[in-house]
Parts: sequence; C-alpha cells; structure tokens
Amino acid sequence: MTKTQAPYSESTLTDRYQTTIPEPVRKLLGLNKRDKICYTIQSNDQVVISRVDQTDNDPILTQFLDFLAEDMKHNPQNIKAISSDFVNRVQSLVSEVNLDLDVPLSEEDE
Repeated sequence: MTKTQAPYSESTLTDRYQTTIPEPVRKLLGLNKRDKICYTIQSNDQVVISRVDQTDNDPILTQFLDFLAEDMKHNPQNIKAISSDFVNRVQSLVSEVNLDLDVPLSEEDE
C-alpha cells in the first residue's frame, strides 16, 4: 500500500465508544499494543489519525513521573486518601470557574 492510495477501512464503536484500529491503518502507522494515537481535527471537519511519537515526551516530566511511581512502589505507606472536606473545599473554590478546554489560548496566554 502506498501513500497515494486511498484504501477503505472501517471499524465500529462499542457502547463504551471504543473501537479497534483496522489492520491496514495499524500497519501504516506502525502501531503496536499500548501505543498512543493522536486525532487532529482539521478545518474541513476531517480527522487525521497519527501515531504519537513517544520520544517527544518532556524528559523532565518523564523523570518526575518515574520518580513518583518508584516512590509509591517503595513507600506505599505514604499514600493517603484525600478527605471529603478537602474535596468539598476545592469544589467550592472552582465552582464559579468557567473553562472550555477546546477554546484556543489568546496570543498573550501562548
């Protein structure tokens, strides 16, 4: 299969909105189990699916998350449930905040 071909593949959404990526798409993108995929919505309402390049991860964030995972594994006694009072307090602080994650950032926020 070449990139100039336009083969047809389809899959079905389950009741939980999950699907299996068709084999020709998996092969083309070089997808393996547990790989991440990215959906890019274009201005013409078409969606492009691509493989997330795992090497683009922030190395500092990756190191920090690895550190946390190791610490939780070796010190599970330090893991504590948060209280319902704390949850209620946080919810009260953000209850009036309106946030739309789909809206692009303004130039000054970029």
